[in-house]
Amino acid sequence: MALELEGRIARKLGVQTGTSARGTWSKQEFIFEYQEGNFPSQVCMNVWGDDKVRELDKFQVGDKVKVSFNLSSREYNGRWYTDVRAWRIEPAAAAQPGGYAPQPEYSAPAAPSAPLPTADDMSSPLSDDDLPF
Repeated sequence: MALELEGRIARKLGVQTGTSARGTWSKQEFIFEYQEGNFPSQVCMNVWGDDKVRELDKFQVGDKVKVSFNLSSREYNGRWYTDVRAWRIEPAAAAQPGGYAPQPEYSAPAAPSAPLPTADDMSSPLSDDDLPF
């Protein structure tokens, strides 16, 4: 299942390399920040392979990007580990029709144009009973 999010690169971690039975490998993790509701959320994503590490290297911390990624989990010794692997990173496009558009910041309502009524403007009660019913 492929998923996509738009947000910004909040942090890039160091490139990790090693050797396995299949040869040498490299991976890099990065912290991706995206807006979910009123609050920003962060997730640690990774890219695998020299070509994907070079692709991530094109972007700087703070750049707005669209990331396509896959989720996968695996069990080891009774614990579960989840991997968020990015397979495409591209610059975020301008707002698209039907796409995510950030909500404008809250501003207080404008002051009413007519003055609010005062106690003198209210009609006098018909009886001494001050109950509203």
